[in-house]
Formats: sequence, structure tokens, C-alpha cells
Amino acid sequence: WKGTEMTVVLNGSGLTIDKLARVARHGEQVELAPVALARIGTCRAMLEEKIQAHEIMYGVNTGIGEFSEIVLNDDQVKDFQKYLIYNHSAGIGDPAPAEYVRGAMVGRINVHAHGNSGCRPVITQTLVAMLNKGVTPFVCQKGSVGACGDLAPMSQIAQLLMGEGRAWYQGELLPGKEAFARAGIPVPGLEARDGLATINGSNLLTAMSALHLHDMDRLLKQAEIACAMTLEALLANLKPYTSQLHELRGFPGAVRSAAAIRRCIEGSDLQTGKIKTKVQDAYSMRSSPQVIGAAHDAVRWAREQVEIELNGVGDNPIFVPEKKLTLTGANFQGSPVSLPMDMAGAALTMVCVLSERRLNRLLNPALSVGLPAFLTKGAGMFSGLMLSQYTADSLIVEQRILSAPASVQSIPAAADQEDFVSMGMNTALKNKQIVENACGVLGIEFMAAAQALDFRDFKKGAGVTAGHAAVREHVAFLDVDRPLHDDHTAMMELVRSCGILEKVEAAVGDLAG
Repeated sequence: WKGTEMTVVLNGSGLTIDKLARVARHGEQVELAPVALARIGTCRAMLEEKIQAHEIMYGVNTGIGEFSEIVLNDDQVKDFQKYLIYNHSAGIGDPAPAEYVRGAMVGRINVHAHGNSGCRPVITQTLVAMLNKGVTPFVCQKGSVGACGDLAPMSQIAQLLMGEGRAWYQGELLPGKEAFARAGIPVPGLEARDGLATINGSNLLTAMSALHLHDMDRLLKQAEIACAMTLEALLANLKPYTSQLHELRGFPGAVRSAAAIRRCIEGSDLQTGKIKTKVQDAYSMRSSPQVIGAAHDAVRWAREQVEIELNGVGDNPIFVPEKKLTLTGANFQGSPVSLPMDMAGAALTMVCVLSERRLNRLLNPALSVGLPAFLTKGAGMFSGLMLSQYTADSLIVEQRILSAPASVQSIPAAADQEDFVSMGMNTALKNKQIVENACGVLGIEFMAAAQALDFRDFKKGAGVTAGHAAVREHVAFLDVDRPLHDDHTAMMELVRSCGILEKVEAAVGDLAG
């Protein structure tokens, strides 16, 4: 694993989605702030006093879930953490991608940094060392219900702290003890409270959500570029993009979206009145700022919620050293993240539905303002991009199915002690696929818009020109029919990598204003 020059300092506050992405995806180093380390030490000292005094504390010297009324003796307290991790390591199937696991570890360290979790400082410091040295636990992605936190996946991270489990190190999947030995990380073991303090938060689903929001923001910008390219190709009336129109209604997302689309079209002959346009275009053209803007507003709220969670104390119990208090509650509950993320996933699906309707207008000769049918010069012998629409449609139907909210799907567990759970991991898993499919749908609109622009002979906007050039670096003009699966996949990868976005923003500036 190769870290970068910069360091993200974790102190319990100020952890943004962008910082998390830098560590999770790009290997940036992390540092635990000295003040946070001191807070963790202070809290641990208080907890050890309470253990000595035999004060009954959930999950420290009691069982958990339905067994929370069973009090453990001194000999059982330490071993309990080991068995807690064993019995909660109950996930299933394929491993979560490394960036998700690394993101979960970042989030967990930031919870500990508040000094309310009661674990030993060495536990948090070991998680820091794992990130910085590139030891990434093997974590089954499925198995969490997103309440009491992501217990199953977080337990597979905690196994490493006992020198057990498995982890990747320098591209190799190794037994946990060996991964630690090779990376030069001592195994800290688990003492009272350490295990539960490592697992009792919705950290994996929150990290996944953070990375999805990081991608959604960039996908919405790319939806605006694709829209601008299609608008030029369809000789759109640009009055619906006037800033005053959107300011009069007042939604910030729509104001932002209209400005981004205008910025891409700036400098086009379409703005001058030289080109005849309709008095009023179809909704898929005319209302793009309102629709993409609504998605911006949904993503903005989701971002606020996820960043609150990244910087809050998601744990149970929670210790307040200055008052010598132990508070038991439900700060592990994933609903504050799963509800907005359900909406964000549905919002991205909505934007893709709109993209496909614009694609339809590019391909259908009855709607395309003089463009050749299916954007081919050889209609009949050739079908052009006819089948590209089929592919986009299949991805959208999958997105629609995945847009049913998981946050209302609770199934009770643990003998009805845990009788409402967030199912936030299901939200995160389906959003992963919604994001993936969005890259494909927008890629197909980009491809069709570029093809259509090649049939139009007038000066295009600076952003549209840059977007067209970026597409042409990866996909050639479709002169004669060829298999399109490679082109579709290349476009999906181009959208995922934000290659078009980078070229357009280099030409016209940040589309977010």
C-alpha cells in the first residue's frame, strides 16, 4: 500500500466525506490528534475504576442483547470480549472492497477520538497503524442489519486485534497474525470493553454511504454536462435555463444545476438567436435543472447527515468521564444514515430516468429535430445506436427495483430485544449498484450526444466542446455498425473515472460554482 504525502488528523470532529475518501481510496495517512489520545486515556481510567468497583455496565460486565441481564464475574469479563467477537463474526459471502473497510476504520477511530467509548488507547492506535501500513481486514460484506452498528463486519476487523482473522497486506491475503507481523504491528489483544468499543457503530454502512455520496456529487455534475451536450444537439430553447427563472422559485439545487448547464453551453451559436428553436421543448429538456437540482438537494441533505455521523459518538454504552457517567442508549442505530441514503439512491435513479428520456429524443427521428434516425447515416442497413437504448433501459429498471427503501424493511432479531433495525447496510449495498448503473446510463447518453453533435455544424459551447472531445478520446464516431459492448463499457469507465468532468471543468471552471 502506498500512502501519500498528506495526513488526515482525526480528533472527533472535522472529518468530511472528502477526507474519508482520500484515506479510504487513495491511501492517505492518518494521525490521531494528541488531545484525542489523551481523552481516550482519561475515559479508560474512569472505566477501569468502575470495573474495579463492580458497577454493572452493559457489554462490559454483562451479556449483550437478550443476555444483557446476565452479570459476568471477574474471570469472565476479559474472555467475554473474545467470545463477543467470535459470535458476532457472522457475516456471509464475498469480501467488502478495501475502500469500504478502510473507510469504516477511519470512522471508528474518529468515534474513539471523542473519549467516550472506554477502550484502551492501544486499540485505537492499532487501527491507525493498520490504515497507515495498509493492513486491510477480510470482511464479509453481507450480514449487518445496521443496528447495534455493523456488528458482523466490524467483528471481522476486531478479530485482527486478537491476532486472528485474515487481512490483505501488500496484495496478499494472510492470516491476521502474519499480516500484523509483516507490517510490524503488535497484536494488542482485547480486554474489558475493547471488543464492543470496536464494533458497536454503523461504521461500514456510513463509510460506504460517504463514498457513494462522493461519487453521486460527481455523477450529478456529469449528468449536467451530458444534458448540455444533448441540448445543443437537439437545438434546445435555452430560456428555461435562465438564472432568474430558478431564483424566483428558490430551490438551491435547481439554481446550481441551471448555472452548470449554462456554463457548459456558454459561447454556443445556440445562445445568439442565429439558430431557430422551438417555443417550448419537452419536459426532459426543459425541466432538467429542476430534476437534477432536486437530486442535488437530496444529496446535500444526505451529506449533512453522513458527516454528522462521521463526527458523532456512535457507540453503546457511552461513558462521560467528567461526570463519571455510563449512558446506555441506541447511538448505534443506522436510521439517520439509511433514510437519507435511500432518498439519495432514488434521486440518482430519477436523474438516470431523465437521461434516458433525453437519449430517446436523440435517437427517435420524430423527436430529434432533423438528426438521422438512431444517429446513423445508413438507416435500414445499419441500426446505429438503436440498441444502446435497450442497454440503458435494462440498467434503469434494475435501478428502479433497487430504489425501494431499505429503511422501512426492519425484521426483528435477538428474541425481540432488537425489534427495530435500520437495514442501512442494505441501503448501502443497493446504492453501490445504483451508482454503478448510473455510470453506464450517463455514459450512453454521452456517447449518443457526441454522435449527434457530429451531425450539427455550428459553434458549440466551450464545455460541450470539451465534453465531446473527451468522449472521442475513448469512443470513435459510429460510421458503420460495430459491436457496441466495448464502447458502452469504455464510456461507463470514463464516467466512473470522471475523465469528462475533469476536461470540462478545466475548460469552464467548477460546475458547482
